Amino acid sequence: MPDQSVPQARTSAEVAQAPDSTGGHGVSRRALLGTAGATGLVLGASGGAVGYAAAPAQATPLTSVGSDRGMFHGKHQPGITEGLQARGHLAAFDLTAGAGRKEAAALLRRWSTTAERLMAGEAAPHDDTDVARDAGPSSLTITFGFGHGFFDRTGLEKQRPSALDPLPDFSSDRLDKARSDGDLWVQIGANDALVAFHALRAIQKDAGGAARLRWQMNGFNRTPGATAHPMTARNLMGQLDGTRNPKPSESDFDRRIFVPASGDPAWMANGSYAVVRRIRMLLDDWEKLSTAAQEAVIGRRKSNGAPLSGGDETTPMDLEKADAKGEYVVPLNAHARITRPDKNSGAAMLRRPFSYHDGFDADGTPDAGLLFVCWQADPLRGFVPVQRKLDRGDALSQFIRHEASGLFAVPGGAAKGEYVGQRLLEG
Repeated sequence: MPDQSVPQARTSAEVAQAPDSTGGHGVSRRALLGTAGATGLVLGASGGAVGYAAAPAQATPLTSVGSDRGMFHGKHQPGITEGLQARGHLAAFDLTAGAGRKEAAALLRRWSTTAERLMAGEAAPHDDTDVARDAGPSSLTITFGFGHGFFDRTGLEKQRPSALDPLPDFSSDRLDKARSDGDLWVQIGANDALVAFHALRAIQKDAGGAARLRWQMNGFNRTPGATAHPMTARNLMGQLDGTRNPKPSESDFDRRIFVPASGDPAWMANGSYAVVRRIRMLLDDWEKLSTAAQEAVIGRRKSNGAPLSGGDETTPMDLEKADAKGEYVVPLNAHARITRPDKNSGAAMLRRPFSYHDGFDADGTPDAGLLFVCWQADPLRGFVPVQRKLDRGDALSQFIRHEASGLFAVPGGAAKGEYVGQRLLEG
């Protein structure tokens, strides 16, 4: 007799005969997802069902992934404090020749209307492609920002924040100018790949003759519900990434991440600054290291993110702890030691990255790494001092290469009836 506490798997034929949400007997997407979530359906390389296992009781049911919805209107733009999404697209646009403040305002109005509809799970306002017709909102967020050149092209130089001054050069930079910077920046995240692509395509089409695509990058993270319980994300080096991220529950979170309501310039009130870096991981070299050597580079255990000084992931790192030979257990050049806020005059940034894999070079080297996105109230006090310190002796630097970069001013959220950037463009 099978264990009655475990939901019994249904065959494909049984699923096909089950009533769908409208009372019919077609294969309903929700029914299929529900079955997969309840039984832990495992698919082989051929795509057929090859086995079943009971899913952990605490795992997120797959049917909830599509129904989760972010809010477009609010104090801050979406896509900053929300959890990591499974799929992401980053894109930058340049205003076309002849396009100025008026055209930029019309474009941001179109983009905001489209973003509001898509985040609600609705079709694009015009010429919808039907790519996401069968899906819900899937935690879609769409975020907009302005680059340094935007203010020159729109005649708003006097409104350009000093915090948007170009980033300094760093020794690890191997920047491709064609894939860096841009007048306008768009961040798209969703827990469904088709929902994310649908949004990307709608935003690109909305650009019309006002802006042309400068660069675009695709990323991914672990899908919600793929682990038995929520946990810090892993990057392509296999390390937990984001352990010491500031948390919205912390009393000084807003001060560190967002421009205050009384900030300067006024149009950036409740906004933030995003540093975007395409960081290639030299995985062939990294994977030659032993696990112990990798942990020494990072300063944390690969298995659970605990500091080498002991404890678990959330245990404060003991920088003074030494081994029997009198050597620090967390090496002086360990990445986690160097990046600690308390060792960088309190510099803090909210990391919200995506991993990426863009195929292989001719010699088989993987073109893969991290689409690093970090948020802070002031990049000159957040990203810049930490990156300068990493430049001077981070053990991780020999295993990564910064290949693209951008800095963008992301204004506060739009109130109902407003579009993103309205206070700048119509102020």
